[in-house]
Amino acid sequence: MTFKTLRGMALATCGVIAASTAAFAQGEVNVYSYREQKLIQPMFDAFTKDTGIKVNVVSASSGLEQRIKTEGANSPADVLLTVDVARLQEAVNADITQPIMSAALDGIIPAQYRDPNGAWYGIAMRARVIYASKERVKQDSISYEELADPKWKGKICIRSGQHMYNNALFAAYVAHYGEAEAEKWLTGLKANLAQKPSGGDRETARDIAAGKCDIGIGNTYYWALMNDKEADKKAWADATKVVLPTFKKTGGTHVNLSGVVLTKSAPNKANAMKLIEWLAGEHAQHIYADMNYEYPLRKGIKINPTIASYGEINPDKLPIAKIAEHKKAASTLVDKVGFDN
Repeated sequence: MTFKTLRGMALATCGVIAASTAAFAQGEVNVYSYREQKLIQPMFDAFTKDTGIKVNVVSASSGLEQRIKTEGANSPADVLLTVDVARLQEAVNADITQPIMSAALDGIIPAQYRDPNGAWYGIAMRARVIYASKERVKQDSISYEELADPKWKGKICIRSGQHMYNNALFAAYVAHYGEAEAEKWLTGLKANLAQKPSGGDRETARDIAAGKCDIGIGNTYYWALMNDKEADKKAWADATKVVLPTFKKTGGTHVNLSGVVLTKSAPNKANAMKLIEWLAGEHAQHIYADMNYEYPLRKGIKINPTIASYGEINPDKLPIAKIAEHKKAASTLVDKVGFDN
């Protein structure tokens, strides 16, 4: 058999494989996710049941943007599911996104919760709130500005100021008041800390319950998880309450997003778009509300009872994309005032 014949057979075989792979891919969508697979699998199972499209998931705690960038045009990723505007913006900066063109989504997701150029869309919302001791804190309303008031000296616990959840809050403060005022505020907040920033939001509730501090900053869903699903941490929730803080300037509570990106090289783009639009649908929004304890972005979806028990939220009207613009300045200020020292 000649080399030419062998080469022809090989090419023919590759063509058959490629054709069968393409046909198989028509019923699939590949998702890279920063959420643990076990936490989001019920949602993907529901999508498959609704559409017949299989969802393949790769979960990781970090580095997914770089992985997609390294894989380049051969990346199998169709969709990146992530949390926080920091990671959404990192995907944009890594040049791994393509515009999500969807009139249906534009009609559901308010403009402040999506990228102006369509690079990402928010799917659900969480708020950065106050955990307060039920025993020692009688206030039912606290402003973000007030966290720098000396009356809280030695009474505040918080995780690292460089963590993306706090960075977003600090960036929102910069967006509202400018860098000079934000520096003064961060200096005052640091002076009120009961201990070096450490741990996570759950540990903030733990330390309040232990009497190490009276108030702390955490995300809305962590308290709900401790209260409803994490029996070993239920005592921390029982000792604390959630206060929805606001900016005095706007009367709004700082919020952030769970969001979605359509990858630049999505091999199953049509299926990816079906998934992205489905995530904004009624079925998925109910799942997000009850499974992830987040605020749905679609109007008319009932908020989870535990989250609703915090009170009616008035989300800050600052576009999430504006927060991303001030992230670097906020990070620089955290180091400048020695917040984590």
